[in-house]
Amino acid sequence: MMSLVSSLIPSVTGILDKVIEDKDQKAKLAHEIATMSDNHAQQALMGQLEINKAEAASGSLFKGGWRPFIGWVCGFAFAYHFVLQPLIVFGVTAAGVDMPALPEFDMGSLLTVMMGMLGLGGLRSVEKLKKIEK
Repeated sequence: MMSLVSSLIPSVTGILDKVIEDKDQKAKLAHEIATMSDNHAQQALMGQLEINKAEAASGSLFKGGWRPFIGWVCGFAFAYHFVLQPLIVFGVTAAGVDMPALPEFDMGSLLTVMMGMLGLGGLRSVEKLKKIEK
């Protein structure tokens, strides 16, 4: 979208050259046109930020609870894969019992989600340390 708007700016400013004779007014309009898409993108991001704040502040599990839910699911899967499953296999093998293979998680996808969540949390911690938080 931004490349489309960026490609149109020279055409529109070229039209301004033909229609408007006052250099100051022409420069002002060209600047407004050039910054219009940036302003729109910034307003869209600010709107999404307000939505995110409202979701996080909500006491409803369906609005504010999906982020903690994903964190708990990732944490449980991580604990199962690296702690519980090896302990279960060890205990059952030590007891001499035959057991079917335990389920395996796609750890690549799980770690991608978990590291993304932890990375964002880590950036927040850096903000707090630098006293940038609001």
